[in-house]
Amino acid sequence: MHELVLRVGEALVEPVSDALMEELDALSVSVEDADAGTSGEQALFGEPGMPAPKPGWQRSTLRALFESETAADLAAAALLAQDWSDGLHLHSLQPVADQDWVRLTQSQFEPVEITPEFWIVPSWHQPPAAARQIIRLDPGLAFGTGTHPTTRMCLRWIAHHAPTEAEAWTRVLDYGCGSGILAIGARLLGAAQVDAVDIDEAAVEASRVNALNNGQALTVGLPDAASGCYALVLANILATPLKLLAPLLSGHVQAGGHLVLAGILERQAAELTAAYAPWIDIAVADQEDGWILMTGRRRAPSTTGA
Repeated sequence: MHELVLRVGEALVEPVSDALMEELDALSVSVEDADAGTSGEQALFGEPGMPAPKPGWQRSTLRALFESETAADLAAAALLAQDWSDGLHLHSLQPVADQDWVRLTQSQFEPVEITPEFWIVPSWHQPPAAARQIIRLDPGLAFGTGTHPTTRMCLRWIAHHAPTEAEAWTRVLDYGCGSGILAIGARLLGAAQVDAVDIDEAAVEASRVNALNNGQALTVGLPDAASGCYALVLANILATPLKLLAPLLSGHVQAGGHLVLAGILERQAAELTAAYAPWIDIAVADQEDGWILMTGRRRAPSTTGA
């Protein structure tokens, strides 16, 4: 195994990465800030479930793994011969010691505590001794592995309310289910029936598989699978789609039912409060690392008498 290390400007990150993976037989490509650890370091983060706002940094380091030194040499030569390669610099080409890459990757993901008794545990880990409720979930393509604050806050809300309210959760909707983790959590903690929907067919399939692996029965499908009113509606998406979905999501909450929203930054609280005000008075119920959880109950229809 050999590693080819390149320094490139921001504009070349995508074309060079694509060429390495699609044409030059790289086994993997990673992108790092070439100025990390210096005064020139830049933060580059996207919101949950969304790509980063830019493909790379102004000065990026690309690390590409190849099966052999010959393959790495040929890739470097091919890249440097391109007429668009100005700003691309070969930093190093070096052998990489053989490692158990699966075990190395798995070691980066530890069990996630939701409450002292409720944990998200990757399949290769033993559950903590204190765990009484466990969701087995491995990192995958769909958003929602329990590592992001928005997911943890939703699951904490479910865990804290389940002892007194789960009996009333005859129908629960997880809208934008991603990996299905919230739907699985609601079912595990006492919900009778849970519908999980997403616009992404990969997320729908991931939710089906994860539910099966956890022994939890869910109804999973695209958004039109959601029908009627629910005692609890969960939506961990992003602030902009949550605002656009306000009439739809509110309409799915039965009178007296709960709405739980996440994927919202602290500065977006007022926007969401205003968007849902015609149907539900929502307020901040939890916060973590700049993210907030907003919840509310659907008001009963007003009545007038003679």
